[in-house]
Amino acid sequence: MRNYIARLMERGDLLVVDKEVDPFHELAAVTHAAQKRWGKPILFNKVKGTRFPVVTNVYGSRERLAEIIGIDAADFCRQWSNLANLGGSVGGPAFVQSADEELIECKLSELPLITYSDRDAAPYFTSAMFIAKDPETGVGNLSYHRSMFVSDQELRCRLAPRHHLTIYHEKAEKMGRPLEAAMLIGAPSTSFLTAAAPLPYDVDELEVAARLKGSPIAMRKCKHIDLEVPADTEIVIEGRFLPNERRPEGPFGEFMGYYVPEGPNAVFEVLGVTVRKDAVFHSILCGSAEEVLTLELSVSANIYQRLSAALPGILDVTCQPFVNHAIVKMDTQFEGHARQVMLATIGAEPIWAKIITVVDPDVNIYDMDDVMWATLTRCRPDKDMLIIPETPSFYRDEQKDHWGRLLIDATKPFHRKPEFERKKIRLADQINLSDWFDNA
Repeated sequence: MRNYIARLMERGDLLVVDKEVDPFHELAAVTHAAQKRWGKPILFNKVKGTRFPVVTNVYGSRERLAEIIGIDAADFCRQWSNLANLGGSVGGPAFVQSADEELIECKLSELPLITYSDRDAAPYFTSAMFIAKDPETGVGNLSYHRSMFVSDQELRCRLAPRHHLTIYHEKAEKMGRPLEAAMLIGAPSTSFLTAAAPLPYDVDELEVAARLKGSPIAMRKCKHIDLEVPADTEIVIEGRFLPNERRPEGPFGEFMGYYVPEGPNAVFEVLGVTVRKDAVFHSILCGSAEEVLTLELSVSANIYQRLSAALPGILDVTCQPFVNHAIVKMDTQFEGHARQVMLATIGAEPIWAKIITVVDPDVNIYDMDDVMWATLTRCRPDKDMLIIPETPSFYRDEQKDHWGRLLIDATKPFHRKPEFERKKIRLADQINLSDWFDNA
């Protein structure tokens, strides 16, 4: 991450704030306002109560995420799928042992303790990815889980149902032992995507990150637990999940824009914190593009990959304007093709695809105005919209607010395609406005 931040700074794509900022709500407020206006990464050099600078919104655009793994942002789904599924190669082992680097130990409370939303119960760590191993198989996993600061010795973490780390923790509990894990803050940039990607249970996300990087990831041993972590991670919090122990955590303002209420969640015992010299703390504003876009891209790529393997004519997929809405661009090849694709999307993505819209190749799926135009001009609600009742989607939904699916066929009627040809303005792409208007 450090090298990428330096690259952003060199080309003027990093906003630098030297004025002291308070991590108690003020840092989040400044981040929110700056992201809305400029969408650029931000580096806060002076954060009240800590010696560590804070960087945020590093991965908050499709272009930056694509740049990190060296692909075209306009063709993200196809290229990401090729790379993530053994398409990349490190030309040897995925990991190598790093040379010794000077590491400094500190207390958890010396790190930036950031309070984000108005009703958050305490400061939270939002960017940390957990690294752990399956207690039975030894397969590694990277994943994100919000973590509430309680003391220098304790964090309380939301381990959602069906997440791989949750399964690891449950396996360890059945064995009557704690689950060792480390929290990585400022880990290698390629791991940021793989930690959020819905990869198969037996796939190690860090190995995929090495393939995306195109070279082995240097690893080092932890000081307090029997795990290895990427050596260039800025900050590592080592600890273990206590077995059969749940304590109150929350409320917390999450990515969907609401507060998740207080509930009993996992207890992470902190055994030590190590930081690199001049370490930078990575913060993610929950619900911002840096959090939601990563999830959207990984879900989109997963849908694209599974649909392409089963059906012809799949051109692109995105989840806009939020991860629960899947938009599929397709080349309709036979009557009923669009309906097949919509139904297949539910199977491809049973958790997130609450609303599914399919459109033709001439629609810009990254422009919601264009998607809505296609819906309003090519879709008959009584014929081309399908509601599937009593069907669960989002896994954390005790009140069933996300049950049911809406399928929208916004493609041209198959036997009347010529009637729906979009009008074009001849020469529109050849006009240079500066030839016609002053100061254009």
